[in-house]
Amino acid sequence: MGRMFGTDGVRGLANADLTAELALKVAAAAASVLTVPGSTRPTAVVGRDPRASGEMLEAAVVAGLTSSGVDVLNVGVLPTPAVAYLTANLDAALGVMISASHNPMPDNGIKIFAAGGHKLDDRAEDRIEAAIASGERPLSPTGAGIGRVRTVADAGERYLAHLASASTRSAEGLTVVVDCAHGAASAIAPAAYEAAGARVIAINAEPDGLNINDNCGSTHLEMLQKAVIDNSADLGFGHDGDADRCLAIDATGSVVDGDAIMAVLAVGMRDAGELTDNTLVTTVMSNLGLHIAMKEAGITLATTAVGDRYVLEALRDGGFALGGEQSGHIVLPAFGTTGDGVLTGLRLMDRMAETGTAIADLAAVMTTLPQVLVNVRVADKAAVASDVSVRTAVEDAERRLGDSGRVLLRPSGTEQLVRVMVEATDLDVARGIAEELAAAVSAV
Repeated sequence: MGRMFGTDGVRGLANADLTAELALKVAAAAASVLTVPGSTRPTAVVGRDPRASGEMLEAAVVAGLTSSGVDVLNVGVLPTPAVAYLTANLDAALGVMISASHNPMPDNGIKIFAAGGHKLDDRAEDRIEAAIASGERPLSPTGAGIGRVRTVADAGERYLAHLASASTRSAEGLTVVVDCAHGAASAIAPAAYEAAGARVIAINAEPDGLNINDNCGSTHLEMLQKAVIDNSADLGFGHDGDADRCLAIDATGSVVDGDAIMAVLAVGMRDAGELTDNTLVTTVMSNLGLHIAMKEAGITLATTAVGDRYVLEALRDGGFALGGEQSGHIVLPAFGTTGDGVLTGLRLMDRMAETGTAIADLAAVMTTLPQVLVNVRVADKAAVASDVSVRTAVEDAERRLGDSGRVLLRPSGTEQLVRVMVEATDLDVARGIAEELAAAVSAV
């Protein structure tokens, strides 16, 4: 059996891979690992996105926690970063978010936060998996020891107040279209942007449990692009199902991706003296154009493995102030412990208001180089990593590209795939080298 926890919690097809029984076990095991026996009765914050299976899994998670003597603070449908924030704000021992983020509706997931709203490290996840595998239930109180459930009626208001505190300027005069992906931000995102002073046009903000991420949101930006143009808006924001991502659309309908967003925010924070050690943290998948732009801006780029958890670890270890991913997970540790799509949108509007500059002009600080990604199915991805012919092919490609391109071969974390990525100033060059490397990988 493979590792239960992936890069962002436990995820799978709801009621098939991720069953109510498994959810109960995960919650009970998390309670045993993340709480201190004999101390004041612990509490856990539980939230979810609006997908239909979340109702079933929420009931199972609550049962697992309360049967372990943990009181549950149920915050209902809210974004993942809201659950992380409320875990700290309500002084809970742990938080649980039930969401599969940008995945389609049939999937779901369980994300667990430790005290303070921090994502778990590998050791904590391994201890939870071991507790599940053992089949033991070390915490099984009876009578008055069983946990109770309380609804936090003002959870949304608490989170909105937190977002308002992170926004420094009025967005009055800006018109923004927000695509809520029929997800957890459907109520929160429009309210937050309106509170900042913007005129807000919300689309895909009517979740029915079945339509989350359905051809909308940050993974399907076409509807948002059209709405920005049709409404002559200044910009648009696309969130995913749990609103930990944000991608932007400029007034012409062009996409401003996570790399460009990080470039805009990094330069603004550098100018304000808020960018610790003038360092931006991102993953190896960020475009070479971001590397070039940050070097020209005097900003150091620290890279991590793919996954926002690795960005978070680097931010914590280095005490840095900004990090994120090309996909739109942007982390500002001064205001949150995880990626927050709505916060990202607010900070972009802050920068526009501060400079009086359109988002397209701000994003022009970097030029995205053509990037080609080829997924190659292999028999043994470990063998590819050590193969001399593949290594020789990569070295030859790097020689030919020089400083004007980049090569990255990355094994999939869950499948027998090797991802071949090539960047170059010319798309045809990038495509040709990617095809050569893919052939070399396939031959192993």
